[in-house]
Amino acid sequence: MTDILPFLKSLISVSGLSGYERPVASLVTEKWRPLVDEIRLSRVGSVHGLKRGTGKSPRPSLMIATHMDAIGMRVSKIVDGFLHMTNVGGIDVRVLPGAEVTVHASRSGEELPGVIAMRPARFLPESVGDRVHTIEHLLVDTGLLPREVLKKVCVGDLVSFANEPLELAGDVISGHTVDNRASIAALTICLEELQNKPHVWDLWAATTVQEETSFLGAYSSAFELRPHIAIVVDGTFAKGPGAGGWQTFTLGKGVGLCIGPNMHPFLHRKLKELAERLEIPWFLDVTPLDSGTDAFAIQVTAEGIPTALVEFPIRYMHTPVEAVSLKDIQRAGRLLAEFVASLEADFVDTIVWDD
Repeated sequence: MTDILPFLKSLISVSGLSGYERPVASLVTEKWRPLVDEIRLSRVGSVHGLKRGTGKSPRPSLMIATHMDAIGMRVSKIVDGFLHMTNVGGIDVRVLPGAEVTVHASRSGEELPGVIAMRPARFLPESVGDRVHTIEHLLVDTGLLPREVLKKVCVGDLVSFANEPLELAGDVISGHTVDNRASIAALTICLEELQNKPHVWDLWAATTVQEETSFLGAYSSAFELRPHIAIVVDGTFAKGPGAGGWQTFTLGKGVGLCIGPNMHPFLHRKLKELAERLEIPWFLDVTPLDSGTDAFAIQVTAEGIPTALVEFPIRYMHTPVEAVSLKDIQRAGRLLAEFVASLEADFVDTIVWDD
């Protein structure tokens, strides 16, 4: 089995906030180039890698989509040398105080180290006091004097998490932007396994932009590529402190297969049957509405694209210390590769909605 850890560490060590994904797109392009027949960026910056199938042309195509953008912050104002922030994407503000960050200073072109700090409770409005702070009461301290800050930083500059990935016990890795760089790692495993596994269909490996803010990459990639079917790979909520209900799943115990109105039941069943045949442990994730992932955007593009959602649990979602099991990533990658290899030329003709 491929050792995906070094690549995953590189993915979760770079920035790439929603709308500014170039640093991670460059890493993905370099990694995928020898694994696909063609690779290019879409008009909005998503990475598209084509691995051609062996079937007779014109071949049906499958898109496997992950998203590469990250949550983060943006400078909203500068007061006395300290940076006030607004969020880019959904952030769990409770964990921000004390976080290490990088300020992408546009005036000087530097990446400035910083820490997120908060004022003492007695200097905050009485309505705030010592309760959990909202983002407008947090500050970034770069250590620079106010005049130096103004020479380097301006309103609108990006602020990304800077903590290094950390290997925990039990085959778990923690870091910022595990959501959704871990899914890129799973898709990379799929591409590596397909180097020695023939497949009839064309495969579009895609990593999309702006999932955390608008689903722009998913909409535009699906519209451009027009795959016959699609699989989205993303994280779901892992069990952890205070998170033990039916909507959470145990880390390291398998691959999630999501079902709901956003996912095609026929594709869900085929993935479930394949996982059981391969003895890949899996769990059922049920969502009553759309999944909140790229799966929704892809499903409703053009005349509609049958879409499935493959997941693995992530603990501490949308914090700088997200955690994922490497075993789950490997399992997801293997399931994806086997599914691609299993597709026969007439598979599209067998798809029915009522399943």
